[in-house]
Amino acid sequence: MMTRKNDAKKAFVATLPVLAGYLALGFGFGVLLSTKGFGAIWALFMSVTMFGGSMQYAAVDFLADEISLVSAAVMTLIINARHLFYGISLLDKYKGVGAKKIYMIHALTDETYSLVCSDEIAKGVENKHFYYFLISLFDHIYWIAGCTLGAVFGTNVSFNSEGIDFVLTALFLTIFVEQWMSSKNHTSAIIGVVAAVVCTVIFHDNMLIPTMVLILVALVVLRYVRRDKHDL
Repeated sequence: MMTRKNDAKKAFVATLPVLAGYLALGFGFGVLLSTKGFGAIWALFMSVTMFGGSMQYAAVDFLADEISLVSAAVMTLIINARHLFYGISLLDKYKGVGAKKIYMIHALTDETYSLVCSDEIAKGVENKHFYYFLISLFDHIYWIAGCTLGAVFGTNVSFNSEGIDFVLTALFLTIFVEQWMSSKNHTSAIIGVVAAVVCTVIFHDNMLIPTMVLILVALVVLRYVRRDKHDL
């Protein structure tokens, strides 16, 4: 019992940076949603069933403009295609999780993925599967709370939401810097930055998927190179 409590405490502490970001970013989503005429119930339902920051922001316009289901499905696939790569890289970590895996797949976000992949943060954890599950659950709860509170606030108070979506960028930078400082090997981080810059120059606004593909290929090649050197 104490082991679970200690793991729960570690998971909560690890997700504190996400708590601040998700409350702020979710609050902004709730406010934007309310300006389109959708109340707190919609914000609660969307954050529980969708749980995707960028996708939920895009869905605000989908609802307001009554976009077709086909267009919405294609846009959702484009925005969330990166999760295919996330899932592949988590096959080992989520192996043997059991029934909780279904929820953990649903609750996988960029920030949750970053925390789950951080071996430094998970040091001292007894049951890593339970720890990964709690990280997913805590992050989801933060998001639900932020979205719902924002919708309640936006329904009753006029609010200028310009620039609030920068919170997501700030959160990514915070997690990146934290992991950079806690890790001795920065190869993966450098590959990610270089790939993002190159793909931005080439593909501009459509750089996300090419960046993920380039990172995946680079890391696979790097793994084989290191393995060949080790064999020698």
